[in-house]
Amino acid sequence: MTQRRGLLVILSSPSGAGKSTLAKRLMAWDCRLSFSVSATTRTPRTGELDGREYFFKSRDEFLKMVKDGEMLEHAEVFGNFYGSPKAPVEAAIADGRDVLFDIDWQGGQQITNSALKDAVVSVFILPPSITELERRLNTRGQDTDDVIAGRMTKSRDEISHWAEYDYVLVNDDLDECESRLKTILTAERLKRIRQPGLMDHVRTLNTEFEDHLK
Repeated sequence: MTQRRGLLVILSSPSGAGKSTLAKRLMAWDCRLSFSVSATTRTPRTGELDGREYFFKSRDEFLKMVKDGEMLEHAEVFGNFYGSPKAPVEAAIADGRDVLFDIDWQGGQQITNSALKDAVVSVFILPPSITELERRLNTRGQDTDDVIAGRMTKSRDEISHWAEYDYVLVNDDLDECESRLKTILTAERLKRIRQPGLMDHVRTLNTEFEDHLK
């Protein structure tokens, strides 16, 4: 059958709800899924490499990419810009490869409203409770108390956008949530509208019926 067009799989959640961990698990599960490496103006953390975790840009470089139409989506989060370069995403889906986005609701909304909207499958990850969300942020050990407080304040606004997504999962059990994500991706790939070769296959079956009845 004709190769299907790739999907844009959007994962969003408040910080600490588990989207990055789930994204890594999906990548390990299926080599056909590629990760959309975002560009950012924030400073690299220890162990992060340019082009692997992020494309690290100066503020001027980032804003020029936006001005030149080279970003599929972008947003300012906690004083830094984040965005998804357009060219590699368009090339991937044209080649039938699915692209995974670990982005916030603002980025997800921009992609959903873009020219690539027909390829979008969006999933929002909710925490089981606000207490658990705060606990996860504290145990990560990546941020200062002030940053964690800011993330907790922002989480209420982020969660308010849950109804804008195709699917919503509560991450109260990481393994179970991962299993449900895999089910969603498998079902979306099998949708009739995503299988361009089906029409030709049905025509072939009808021809075989005619030959059989002769």
